[in-house]
Amino acid sequence: MSNTTSRNYRIGQIVPSSNTTMETEIPLMLRSRESMFSERFTFHSSRMRMKKVTAEELKAMDADSDRCALELSDARVDVLGYACLVAIMSMGLGYHRQSEKRLHEATAANGGAAPVVSSAGALVDGLHAMGAKKVSILTPYMKPLTQLVVDYIENEGIEVHDAVSLEIPDNLEVGRQNPLAPAEHVKRLNTSGVDAVVLSACVQMPSFQSVQQVENQLGLPVTTAAISTVYQMLKVLGLQRQVPDAGSLLSGRY
Repeated sequence: MSNTTSRNYRIGQIVPSSNTTMETEIPLMLRSRESMFSERFTFHSSRMRMKKVTAEELKAMDADSDRCALELSDARVDVLGYACLVAIMSMGLGYHRQSEKRLHEATAANGGAAPVVSSAGALVDGLHAMGAKKVSILTPYMKPLTQLVVDYIENEGIEVHDAVSLEIPDNLEVGRQNPLAPAEHVKRLNTSGVDAVVLSACVQMPSFQSVQQVENQLGLPVTTAAISTVYQMLKVLGLQRQVPDAGSLLSGRY
């Protein structure tokens, strides 16, 4: 496709200070589609302090997200992603709607209005887009936080059939996991009768390189919080929701 028709998009991300994965996986996915489409992307981040994945630190971190949205709107980004799923989910059922609205209003007030996508809302929306009514999920969290995620997803009308918690409290350690490890961990997950598998309900746990492999093995749609975030970003930008080897959600069918 001719570059004369290309457009450059600025992707903004609000990330926890200890997150090392979203600034890797989001560019990986969006750059990999450049062989198929003319759009080009640049990536811009602002950070909120968080080291341990605990309810207390998550709450304090979320309060910092408004500053990050304001900073990113200075760069006139085209879309803004809130890159921490459990921070949103730990703030109360349905909180992603409140967060997305508030952060969007912050960008608009600064003269740089941008749509806001949260990984929490994107995961739910992506599962709905695929028509998934029952799922099984893999998380790196301690079990109480995984239960928060389960409750949040179920409150959005999707049954969680099974959940496996890797119980890694240190967020940096989560980011150091091998991206092929979820393909092994998923063997502990009961996927009988489910419509889809969430291979990583956490944007910090590397997983992209496992997704297509697991989907092919299970014969089920497989997604992650990061993949869902890319899907939602492309959707709000009005772009084709397609990335090679990224599972069903980004196959172009939805």
